[in-house]
Amino acid sequence: MSETGQHFTLLQRLLHWLMAASIVAMLFIGVGMLSTVMPKYIPLLSTHKTLGIAILVLALVRLAVRFIFGAPALPADLPTPMKLAAHLSHYALYALMIGMPLIGWAMMSAGDYPVVLYGDIRLPPILPQSDSLHTLLWNAHFYLAFAFFALVMLHLAAALFHALIRRDGVFEAMSGGRNPQSPAE
Repeated sequence: MSETGQHFTLLQRLLHWLMAASIVAMLFIGVGMLSTVMPKYIPLLSTHKTLGIAILVLALVRLAVRFIFGAPALPADLPTPMKLAAHLSHYALYALMIGMPLIGWAMMSAGDYPVVLYGDIRLPPILPQSDSLHTLLWNAHFYLAFAFFALVMLHLAAALFHALIRRDGVFEAMSGGRNPQSPAE
């Protein structure tokens, strides 16, 4: 993995912000699905499935781009526990960005529900029908969504901490802004 300069590449930043918007939308759509029995449920479910698969594909592309282009180094003066937390939280984010759509797809397969995306694209089942497995996967998807939301909030808090408190360039590496500690260009 190569290291970039002080910023992520433009492609990495675009993928990050596109996925951030998609994940936040997905979390709200999921809450909306669980809180309604109205006719809105079906379009929400269709949007949830389509967006979930889009997030899966984008996460895989993003992971490949990350291996190719690397990431800017964390500040040398960042305490070791914070560096460890940053690395572990990113691993967890990638695991959930890839795992949640796969669990959802597996859950639908185990429930013998078709996974039909916008444009009438039908995905094949990835598990055989099993009521007990469907229930297990539904619970995993449900509870991991809360963990995902908490992790997104922690990620946002860390970004704001770097932008507003430490002012160490970590936030600017993803926003594309100028590092406040670097000399004016």
